[in-house]
Amino acid sequence: MTADIAYLQNAQQALNELNDLFTAQRQAYAANPMPPAAQRQQWLKALRDLLSDERQALIDAISQDFSNRSADETLLAELMPSLHCIHYASKHLKGWMKASPRKVGAAFQPAKAKVVYQPLGVIGIIVPWNYPLYLAIGPLVGALSAGNRVMLKLSESTPATGALLKTLLAKVFPEDLVCVVLGEADMGIAFSRLPFDHLLFTGATSIGKHVMRAAAEHLTPVTLELGGKSPAIVSHDVPLKDAAERIAFGKTLNAGQTCVAPDYVLVPEERVGSFVEAYRQAVRGFYPTLADNPDYTAIINDRQLARLHGYLSDATSKGALLVPMFEQDQGRRMGHSLLLNVSDDMTVMQDEIFGPVLPIVPYKTLDDAFAYINQRPRPLALYYFGYDKAAQNRVLQHTHSGGVCLNDTLLHVAQDDMPFGGIGASGMGHYHGHEGFLTFSKAKGVLIKQRFNAAKLIYPPYGKSIQKLIQKLFIR
Repeated sequence: MTADIAYLQNAQQALNELNDLFTAQRQAYAANPMPPAAQRQQWLKALRDLLSDERQALIDAISQDFSNRSADETLLAELMPSLHCIHYASKHLKGWMKASPRKVGAAFQPAKAKVVYQPLGVIGIIVPWNYPLYLAIGPLVGALSAGNRVMLKLSESTPATGALLKTLLAKVFPEDLVCVVLGEADMGIAFSRLPFDHLLFTGATSIGKHVMRAAAEHLTPVTLELGGKSPAIVSHDVPLKDAAERIAFGKTLNAGQTCVAPDYVLVPEERVGSFVEAYRQAVRGFYPTLADNPDYTAIINDRQLARLHGYLSDATSKGALLVPMFEQDQGRRMGHSLLLNVSDDMTVMQDEIFGPVLPIVPYKTLDDAFAYINQRPRPLALYYFGYDKAAQNRVLQHTHSGGVCLNDTLLHVAQDDMPFGGIGASGMGHYHGHEGFLTFSKAKGVLIKQRFNAAKLIYPPYGKSIQKLIQKLFIR
């Protein structure tokens, strides 16, 4: 009983602290509702310098959370895109902030119109565990560029990274500008219920539904960056070595724990055997050994590892053929595997895999591949491998997805000049680059008139000759 009382008291204290942080940020925003470009660029420079100075500490913390995360993967997939997006935002910020002039119709002259981009206020960002740095910094950059205050909720599955980010960000930002919130799932629930001016969530589709319900209580607008089952299509004529290497890179990076990782591959039925061999060679070329290989990232925790092994057990019990790339796992370093003879009743073909397991689905014609994809929820990414431009255009026209790579995987996410976001079950809204600035801004339309007022010609009482003439001229 004493332990229960202590738990409740601690939980209430944590909620009180959370509400205090939110209140402090809202008050700070009210005191400075339109930070100038120079101040925003100062924030971005401080963030960039912090990441550059602390890169090794961040690499070490992320690796600690994973039990082993490849240092090169952290550099390539977390630090590099974080630094690039800061540089891009800093370079373009003044242009984004400029009011956008708009046209005024002849019937409403004399007048001017413009769109002013105003900070929303306090932004909530819920960060997942798979890329705990980049998926915190990316939206943070968009929110700060737009002049907002930001609260970040880090995942309980990455405690070392969360604690380090909390300490580091506090060195360069006051809590009423940027703060990090830590805690278990109950803290995440409380966080999503705060009356933010915008809430961005990155994570599983199932959790995204709960976040959206919580946000609805305050009519908080949301950006949901979810996942889903992103397909790769291998064409009938693409060199298999090309396709296999690029798909293998996208699937093995971070041990497949990537929201845009290829989730299954559609392969022409006559090429399945050859693709399996080409894929095996690609994976073993990247990782000649599994044991003690620092380049091979581990699964984040035992719960996720058990989930993945459950997928394999379910699939093989229902007739799937398991094709392992390595002889056995090493701790949480889970060996990469292909799955053949898969069917829709297998869990691995229903849920996002988020790990080093890749099902192969044979197809006959490209139209059959389109039909297979379009019968399922719209994915976050789609990958096509084939060099014929007419076929590439058919893929773009006959499929729906959040983003597309032609003859590559993952790298569209790192393009700062393109929006990133899902569609349907894979999410809603966009961020990155200019789209991130727009997401975290209110595009406020402003109509400007001065002393002369031509609009009085249409004021009542109605039926005057000038009103009839205006109707003839402008209502047609």
